[in-house]
Amino acid sequence: MYRDRDFDLQRDLPPNAQSLTQDLELNVLFNAMAQGDKVLLEVATKAVLGSMTDRGDVLYRQDILQDCLKNPSIVRDIYGLAVEAIENERKNFWGILSDYPDATLRRSIEVLQMFVTMLGRLRKCAEMHAGKFGSEGFATLFSMLQRELDDDYFACVKSHLQRLKFRGGVLISAQLGKGSKGTNYVLRKPEQRRENWFERLVEPREPSYTYHLHPRDESGAKALGDLNDRGVNLVANALAQSTDHIVSFFSMLRTELAFYVGCLNLHGKLANKGGAISFPVPACPEERRHSFSELYDPCLALTLEGKTVSNDVNADHKELLIITGANQGGKSTFLRGIGLSQLMMQCGMFVPARSFSANMCSGVFTHFKREEDSTMESGKFDEELNRMSDIADQIRPNAMLLFNESFAATNEREGSEIARQIVHALLDKRMKIFFVTHLYELAHGFYGKKLENAFFLRAERQADGARTFKLVEREPLSTSYGQDLYSKIFK
Repeated sequence: MYRDRDFDLQRDLPPNAQSLTQDLELNVLFNAMAQGDKVLLEVATKAVLGSMTDRGDVLYRQDILQDCLKNPSIVRDIYGLAVEAIENERKNFWGILSDYPDATLRRSIEVLQMFVTMLGRLRKCAEMHAGKFGSEGFATLFSMLQRELDDDYFACVKSHLQRLKFRGGVLISAQLGKGSKGTNYVLRKPEQRRENWFERLVEPREPSYTYHLHPRDESGAKALGDLNDRGVNLVANALAQSTDHIVSFFSMLRTELAFYVGCLNLHGKLANKGGAISFPVPACPEERRHSFSELYDPCLALTLEGKTVSNDVNADHKELLIITGANQGGKSTFLRGIGLSQLMMQCGMFVPARSFSANMCSGVFTHFKREEDSTMESGKFDEELNRMSDIADQIRPNAMLLFNESFAATNEREGSEIARQIVHALLDKRMKIFFVTHLYELAHGFYGKKLENAFFLRAERQADGARTFKLVEREPLSTSYGQDLYSKIFK
């Protein structure tokens, strides 16, 4: 996921995560990526909402995703292998947590033997398919697997695991402490037996003493078991830690691949809907670029039976885009498409457009209209101002703000004046603003100033009142054609 660090699944979501999810209908996107997999859902949520701000990180992740789209079955196989390894380890989890060192040792050996098999399959996959991947991320992964998991590594691990089974018994040294109690128990490496039986027969032997335990001596058996546990305790702990390290490797492999598997799932669903898909061209945050062709709302496309309407816009070098026009003309849908495509670009994904280029943003914030407060703790207009105050506390220069019919809960003049002052303050701090509004005084006021950094779109309406759901560059109108909806509803 990153060139120089792991993806942190434990990091907190941004403070505006709930608003983004609600306003942009992100749950539709997340569920399409997860397809019922809880890990995919968690990773998709953290990756999309915790979008990156570095252009290099975005391009790095894009290259990996393009490799995944070229080799989807291989990527899914590797992800499935990581999932299988983790699930197999969980079946032995309680055994490893045993209070008895000997039981911990035996269970850890079983788990490590399973991991050796899984690591062998992983290396074989790297050897077979490394040449099909060209991204830096996959090249690093496959070269690491081939370098670290060579034949010598597997031979060494298998040898140690075989020896740790102690089929010839356990060799332990100890010293006598106070009160003739044993102390400093150390597990010793047994001497290597000679292969030639004659040499074993004639070789000199050190004097030794043997004590035979009576079959009914339960106390003696318990004491002997305690001695055995003291001897293997350190080895059991070391082996359990080794198991934890390998589990961590497979867990991180599963987490990082989960993002790309989720992208594959989403790509397949959008492709089946016939929508355009492309990899965006990110620009530096200080630039002002926003141009695209055939952009659409992917969440609407995922839930709509037919094909969604797309839009083309070239708003490079603009900081303020004001969108007006007919009711139910596609303005809110267009605004969601803008926000979703920005988030998807900044987490290294493809975007729902034929082509797309925009500058990176320090954050994406939404201020959409809300329903009336059912608890009556505050008025609708107060609630809007409170949310705006929260946004003001969080934003930084080069952030993107999406306003959808904001400040319309009061009268036209007051709402327009408040919105005007807020927009001017945000522009002074180098923010990028998309504003859908029915406030004619606000929209026309900005239009009349002929600002070089402002761009005006209008939802298209045909002469007979039909909506095309297309947005075109036009001057704001003083009407939203609410009468069309009245006539349609009441015939």
